Amino acid sequence: MSQVKILVVEDEILIADNICDTLTDLGYYTYEPALNYTEAISILEEESPDIAILDINLSGLKSGIDIAKKINNNFDIPFIFLTSNADKDTVTLAKEVQPQAYLVKPFTQEELFTTIEIALSNFNKSLDNSKIDNNKALAKDSLFIKENGMFIKIRFEDILYVKSDHVYVEIILTTEKKHVIRTSLNDILSRLNSWFIRIHRGYIINYKHLDQVYGNKLYVKGEELPIGKKYKEDILQKINLN
Repeated sequence: MSQVKILVVEDEILIADNICDTLTDLGYYTYEPALNYTEAISILEEESPDIAILDINLSGLKSGIDIAKKINNNFDIPFIFLTSNADKDTVTLAKEVQPQAYLVKPFTQEELFTTIEIALSNFNKSLDNSKIDNNKALAKDSLFIKENGMFIKIRFEDILYVKSDHVYVEIILTTEKKHVIRTSLNDILSRLNSWFIRIHRGYIINYKHLDQVYGNKLYVKGEELPIGKKYKEDILQKINLN
């Protein structure tokens, strides 16, 4: 599990630092704020943030809207527009690049938190509902789950297996921690990459952590899990054993 990483792009350094401090207090991870287009693109390319907060009006030739266009074309993350100008023309320009949210200065800590969480939620729903190609889907290395009112990022490599528990699923991690969320195994499987395979009506495993297959059971990091009859052939095909 890792913190949600946020890029803040704001050319007024005192405001930028205040936003980053507030985000840290809320439990997020922030980079050093970017003051212009060039610094923002550098962080996007080198650090891979999970979400960006972009001031629309930046000093220099390129604005937050230019950064948003770059994000839409080259990066697969949500972004929030931040501005002190809520006039019709600004909103019209902002809408063209389809931000996940729009935050007007000044704002409260609660407004900032709510806006980020809604942006992350809407972005993840759009991914679930859109027809994305396999290569793009496989490029994903994590998923977000909502726990205690906040979205948490879980890396695929940290997941051992997922277990169904009535209307809930348990996500078991390599750290021996687990997360419980209200959803179905089918929903979770649709959000995972090709490392994951269903082995039973109640289990999905990350076959990167698969130790051995023996009869109607298998072992993931030493833990025994059952294999359903209808899934065994798929498992063997997946691991190239048949």
